[in-house]
Amino acid sequence: MYLPKVVVQALNVKEGGRVLLRVTGRSVVLESVQDPIQLALDGKRFASLTPNRVEAISLEEQQAAAQNPT
Repeated sequence: MYLPKVVVQALNVKEGGRVLLRVTGRSVVLESVQDPIQLALDGKRFASLTPNRVEAISLEEQQAAAQNPT
C-alpha cells in the first residue's frame, strides 16, 4: 500500500513497516504497528537489572519454591 508522505511522516512508518487499518463506523483508522524487536532495542528503558541481581532473585525464588511446594 502506498501512503502519502505526510501520512508516513505523521505515523513515523518506515518503508516495509506495518500498519493496522480498521473501519470504525464510517471512518477508516490507520495506526502504525511497531516491530517488537525494534521496540525492545530502541524503546525507552524503564528498568535495569545486573546479572548479580538476577541471580539473587533466582536463588530467592528457588528457596521459596522449595519451602512451599505445590
